[in-house]
Amino acid sequence: MLRRAYVAELIWAAVVAKAAGGGHHLVGHRLGIPGSTVRGWLWRITGRAEVVRHWFVSIAVTAGVDVSVPRATGSRCEDVIAAVGVATEALAARFGEGPVISAVTAVQVAVVGSGARLLSPGWPPAPAPVGATRTDPDIGGEGR
Repeated sequence: MLRRAYVAELIWAAVVAKAAGGGHHLVGHRLGIPGSTVRGWLWRITGRAEVVRHWFVSIAVTAGVDVSVPRATGSRCEDVIAAVGVATEALAARFGEGPVISAVTAVQVAVVGSGARLLSPGWPPAPAPVGATRTDPDIGGEGR
């Protein structure tokens, strides 16, 4: 059986509504989708909020100049929204709005920045250990 698919704007609206204090039943009712679906989205995003926050702040720092890292708010959904927001601002400042690229939205940044896998199992990929150096087992050994 195929899984239901929802547009990214709807999922993002659920995250924003949760950050504003809405519960999954109320948010689902307002968006016209089952509360259990919203609960699953929110459970997944809040369960990985710190990693997602780090991911999008890294995008912001890579793309931007003098990026202000948002402080933790105490709300996991708000933290994710703030991180995606700072990445959106950094990308918009870097690339601007022009004839090829129109205004960049937070939803677009969330989709592209996550490879459309924001709620998918196994995303984001585990970061490499800090200071780790990749080695080639064929280098440096005598008699190899």
